[in-house]
Amino acid sequence: MYTSPMRPLILSFAAVAAFCLSAAVQAQSPSIPTAIYIDPPADAAHPAGMAVLHIPIHGVEINGIVYTPSGAGPHRTIVICHGLPGNEKNLDLAQAARRFGWNAVTFNYRGSWGSPGHYSFANDLEDADAVLAYLEDPANAARLGIETKHIVLAGHSLGGWVTTQAAAHHPELAGAILISAADMARAASQPREKVVALMRENMESLNGTPEGIADDAIATVRARTFTSAAPGLAKLPLLVLTSNDGLAPNAEALAQAVKAAGNSRVTVIHAATDHGWDDRRIFLEAAVLDWLQKLP
Repeated sequence: MYTSPMRPLILSFAAVAAFCLSAAVQAQSPSIPTAIYIDPPADAAHPAGMAVLHIPIHGVEINGIVYTPSGAGPHRTIVICHGLPGNEKNLDLAQAARRFGWNAVTFNYRGSWGSPGHYSFANDLEDADAVLAYLEDPANAARLGIETKHIVLAGHSLGGWVTTQAAAHHPELAGAILISAADMARAASQPREKVVALMRENMESLNGTPEGIADDAIATVRARTFTSAAPGLAKLPLLVLTSNDGLAPNAEALAQAVKAAGNSRVTVIHAATDHGWDDRRIFLEAAVLDWLQKLP
């Protein structure tokens, strides 16, 4: 999802405050881990690979993949939730995480990019829960080499909102990462015509109509705001990555709310780039890998 549909959500005063806060948290470019630009040594006994996932939920199976690293498992795992509609799937980040020694899982919500079913924001939340349940199932974890006590949930744009809501009731997670996160509950609180317009601009590969998806969002997710998730994120390491897309104030407000709830493990990094981090992909990968490295 790109920025123009979200701009009406942001107050000018908040934007000014965010500029000041962003200046305070603007980080120097992180050191570049070798996993970003050097392949790991080959392991003939335990080679890197990729497995297709069929994740069951409500009588259908959504599509996913797991990139598995070389070396004997089990491995720590990052799950990446894509945005609306998901043109940017952050597969370069997934590949970097694999070279870093992590499993990297991506998936497509119901009704998106070939996964069966009808698309809705409410289904996105259920689908994230289903993916975590699938990966934490002992049989699947053993087959895929997943260290179930070290799963990190990450999300870009709408996927960042999905991450806030899912991570808030999954205390077993090792951490959560928000990348230019968009508060879709706030988006669904706009007048209906604006929600429909938002969907019209973001219907690629989605199964449904702009009107139907908008009406479902208005009816089901308006209360699921960033700040509603703050209490559930109070004990979870949290990385908040913001950009110059107009969405930073909401994500920074969430970070402040999580800190106020007692979480001292909140990291906020701002980069002067667009919503897709199109000219800061190496920066993005380095920031994520550096943060993953520092997890307990």
